Amino acid sequence: MSDVALHSVSVTGIVVRPEDGKVLVIRRADDGRWVPPGGVLELVETPEQCAMREVREETGVEVEPVRLTGVYKNMKLGVVSLALLCEPVGGSVRTTDEALSVAWLSPEEAVRAAPEARGVRITDALSEGGPFIRVHDGTHLLPEA
Repeated sequence: MSDVALHSVSVTGIVVRPEDGKVLVIRRADDGRWVPPGGVLELVETPEQCAMREVREETGVEVEPVRLTGVYKNMKLGVVSLALLCEPVGGSVRTTDEALSVAWLSPEEAVRAAPEARGVRITDALSEGGPFIRVHDGTHLLPEA
């Protein structure tokens, strides 16, 4: 094993429509899973800028980040993801090369449709307290150490 820790950082945008509380999710083109939009944090951007860019690129929706709601580490891949609660401020929903489908679902529907490790980000974003810190294997939450 290398002495240098190799991690990647990503950002997930948990976008909630204020008028009805529905959550924006995509069906990923690469694995068919329903998840909140997000992606890799680029070196030149802040986490807030990444959330805005990734949500826009994947869904066509413009957002304003509100607050950090959680930190999630994929223990298999070494990916640390920051989840930010976001409000939609413009744009219109569209599919993309990365998103086969884009939908506004109730929080319960979105959590049920997503793998546990992604659905919990929605639950955490809509919960009091936080930010939450969780570890997972890419699909399922792992026991806290």
